[in-house]
Amino acid sequence: MIDFHCHLDLYPDPHSVRDDCIRRGLYVLSVTTTPSAWKGTSALSANAQRIRTALGLHPQLAHERLSELGLFDNLINDTAYVGEIGLDGAPEFRKHWQDQLTVLEHVLRRCREAGGRIMSIHSRRASGPVLDVLEKHRVTGSAVLHWFSGSFRDLERAIKLGCWFSVGPAMLKSENGRALTARMPRDRVLTETDGPFAQVDGKPVMPWQVETAMEALGEIWSISPDVAKQNVDDNFRRLLATCPGTGVFS
Repeated sequence: MIDFHCHLDLYPDPHSVRDDCIRRGLYVLSVTTTPSAWKGTSALSANAQRIRTALGLHPQLAHERLSELGLFDNLINDTAYVGEIGLDGAPEFRKHWQDQLTVLEHVLRRCREAGGRIMSIHSRRASGPVLDVLEKHRVTGSAVLHWFSGSFRDLERAIKLGCWFSVGPAMLKSENGRALTARMPRDRVLTETDGPFAQVDGKPVMPWQVETAMEALGEIWSISPDVAKQNVDDNFRRLLATCPGTGVFS
């Protein structure tokens, strides 16, 4: 199973969660919210062959962490994965919109200069502007839109731009999330949890709960969970092949 967007370092007991992921054989992309979190988060998975750490600067923190763009530049060559990055159009963050744009455009330029990266991208209430920026910086690697919640029109645009998508248990509990997922290309869908931020039944989602996302995908696609799992596994391996330096998950 694959959790392609998880904040491993932000669980109350990240070492225990990491150990459970290893025991269960999960593939995990552990995203970070600031460049300064990179060192500690990557150390958390140093001996875990199936866990990779992404270098990020979350849009909700852009206005507070502009000074860390230099650190981002220093670290970009240490990983093939970038995330969580993007834009957030919620009212409380909209006032920092210019800082968000500055960070995202800077990051995408660095990804392009570094030869491309696999990116996990946040687009809450900002799917159109995120696609505008991706279109402007098209040669940046592979964009994976995490928990996409935009319009059907923006979804079609994202598909035409070659974007991938990661969906999780919380997203797939909603009617809109399922409707969007049903329109996504099956060969560009991955599973995620967004734990511990995402919750199901009032509890943080754990990485191994991607199994429930797999069951939901089976229902949406009218196939068995096992066939859905094989589909997502195949997608995962094809995604890794799109970007140099991803290494082999063993």
